[in-house]
Amino acid sequence: MRSWLRETAGGLPATYWYLWTGLLINRVGAFAMLFLSLYLTDSRGASEGLAGLVVGAYGAGGAVGVLLGGVLADGWGRRATLVWSHLAAALGMAVLAFTTDLAAIAVLAGLIGVVHSMPGPAFVAAIIDVVPSDRRSRAFNLQFWAFNLGMAAASFLAGLLAETSFLALFLVDAAATLITTGLIAWKVPETLRRETRRRATAPGTRAGGIPRRQAGLVTALTDRTFMVFVGLTFVLAVLTTQTSTIMPLAMRADGLSPASYGVVVALGGALIVVGQLFVPRLIDGYRKHLVLAVSTALLAVGFGALALADHLPVYLTAAVIWTVGSMLAAPPNAEINAELAPAVLRARYQSVFYLTFPAAAFVAPAVGGVSLQYLGDWHWIIAGGLGLAAALGHLLAGPARERRVAAIRSATPTGPLPHAAEAVAE
Repeated sequence: MRSWLRETAGGLPATYWYLWTGLLINRVGAFAMLFLSLYLTDSRGASEGLAGLVVGAYGAGGAVGVLLGGVLADGWGRRATLVWSHLAAALGMAVLAFTTDLAAIAVLAGLIGVVHSMPGPAFVAAIIDVVPSDRRSRAFNLQFWAFNLGMAAASFLAGLLAETSFLALFLVDAAATLITTGLIAWKVPETLRRETRRRATAPGTRAGGIPRRQAGLVTALTDRTFMVFVGLTFVLAVLTTQTSTIMPLAMRADGLSPASYGVVVALGGALIVVGQLFVPRLIDGYRKHLVLAVSTALLAVGFGALALADHLPVYLTAAVIWTVGSMLAAPPNAEINAELAPAVLRARYQSVFYLTFPAAAFVAPAVGGVSLQYLGDWHWIIAGGLGLAAALGHLLAGPARERRVAAIRSATPTGPLPHAAEAVAE
């Protein structure tokens, strides 16, 4: 057991654990927006159409916030971006709790979407800054585990609070965000190296192989190797988003109840919470693109199997298959994303990568709904085929990615961070 704990969570810097704890607290408390549409229709008298537009404003703000957070984290700093975006989110949520005008709520929802999404790139960039490359797999694995554990707890707590008071729902959310703000401000130092910042701003220099005049979002968006990886991740995101968008419709068409859908979703969450901590030992020693190919193939098989699903046991079996695929994919996916980014553009690359998920959240229901309506079970066969194509894509793109990572490492300054807080917790 001691050996397993050391391999799973040992050797990570203290700053990482403060970031991890802040992420967990924030995820546990991030439940108010899950019930925003219900709050608008039940407490504010909004129609379903208007509620959908307000929730859409939150999503649109999230897309803007991801990019803005990446730019600020690379220029302003990881710590400052994390502290001020969390503080703004807590304030916005508190104001939203007492706002009654629907137009004002819509504006606030958009602004909260911005500040809720801003910390994402900064969180990951800070983890990359402080965790040595040979330990990032376990760091990202634990981050994925904390995110899912927090979301599971948030869903449970949100249901209880919504039964009691929507006001309490928003205020507890704001309080959890404020606690995260205090923890980061107190314990997390700035992880962006001064020399990296100087290299990024000095005229005529090349930082991480990138000319200064090109060091921006455009660099990430025109990086062919990186964008191929982003495209393959987008396929993975579209597949996983099926569980919350298209699968409920398919289960209803098969005569299954909402409770059955809840059982399928709960099974996936339980598998991640229980099994994710065992993933590093399982995948250590294997090349990342091979792990991603296998994991994406499992997703393809799982969702493709829904073409044969008519009863709950088949859905549950398929859920086990695609959840294992998601669990295996999480650490190498995050590692490759970290490795492909030059040091001066880490957060910007993260922001472009993070855009795949809101994009998938739009494409999956928009295209999938039409596909399911007109193609029926062929929708799942097509989804499975798309996943298998992405698995092949990882196999073909892997060698080029490895060459690119080697070039990035040779151009990245090394050495310990100048903070005494970077003591390693064994």
